[in-house]
Amino acid sequence: MKKRRFLQTVGLGVLPVLGFSQPFQKTSLAKKLLPNALKPGDLVGLVSPSSATADLMQFTFAKEAMEGLGLKVIEGKHLRNRNGHLAGTDQERAADLNEMFANKTVKAIVCIRGGSGASRILPLIDYEIIKKNPKPILGYSDITALHNAIHSKTGLITFHGPNGSGNWGKFNVDQFKSVFFEQNDNIHFENEVEETEDLVIKENRIRTIFPGKAVGDLVGGNLTVLTSLAGSPYLPSFKDKILFLEDIGEEPYRIDRMMSTLMLMGVFEEIKGFVFGQCTDCDPSGGYGNLTIDQIFDDYLLPHKIPAYRGAMIGHIPKQFLLPFGAKVMLDADKGTITTMQPIFEQSR
Repeated sequence: MKKRRFLQTVGLGVLPVLGFSQPFQKTSLAKKLLPNALKPGDLVGLVSPSSATADLMQFTFAKEAMEGLGLKVIEGKHLRNRNGHLAGTDQERAADLNEMFANKTVKAIVCIRGGSGASRILPLIDYEIIKKNPKPILGYSDITALHNAIHSKTGLITFHGPNGSGNWGKFNVDQFKSVFFEQNDNIHFENEVEETEDLVIKENRIRTIFPGKAVGDLVGGNLTVLTSLAGSPYLPSFKDKILFLEDIGEEPYRIDRMMSTLMLMGVFEEIKGFVFGQCTDCDPSGGYGNLTIDQIFDDYLLPHKIPAYRGAMIGHIPKQFLLPFGAKVMLDADKGTITTMQPIFEQSR
């Protein structure tokens, strides 16, 4: 599924040294808020904060996937609406999200898909309702806008992972059950390695950009969506954070442009560690002098000497990590692992 193609970016300048930057903005710091725990048999709400779903079977697939995980399902009132490319008006999509957080019988919220448009509803979200009713919300791609806004405004730990109508094969099902049902304090995310007849394992390999370990709260998401929030009050502080990114359908020069936005914001001076997942369909279209993705990451990250690697199972891929956004984690750039360092659920209920 494709994300937005339009960006609400700030103007970019050219600096002689990529390691140089100035802090771009500061956001208010919200105290970390743990969501209430989820258990089999709980009621989850399906919402569509972004693009409309044209294939009606996708609603069936999402509902059956949640039921297959042992959960009950309620649909948002406007889930099946359409307004141009969006899943209803801004007011309708925000209303579904607010109502799901307010509804105490709903124990978690699952976004049916990404696409484009979640950033339009950020001013319409009732963040006070979310603070009073902390519960897990799951999704990725355009849902990056919700993860960043909700965490920055409330401190709530959210979950970056498969959308409701996405892939629910064994790997993703096991990730879901491990994160939500087993509720371990130390969840270990490491690429699955599949052996083939080839002498060399080539799938799901990681590349260490700069070695070492780092500990910090995990923030990030889709690179295009993240940078489209630049200059807004809906980004968390990047101070001492572990930044994770992924993208799809962006040529290297566009990745470079967006990485330069983060550089100009001062992000790489503030973070403690960096991990890039997959850049699906990001090959250059042709022409001379294309920077490779590896060269781009080296240019922006190596001057700061922070632990960093690429190739994690994060992004627009069938098998993907289900990451707790905002949770304290340890990143090991040599081994290519992310491990949670704290409880990620409130155990009171």
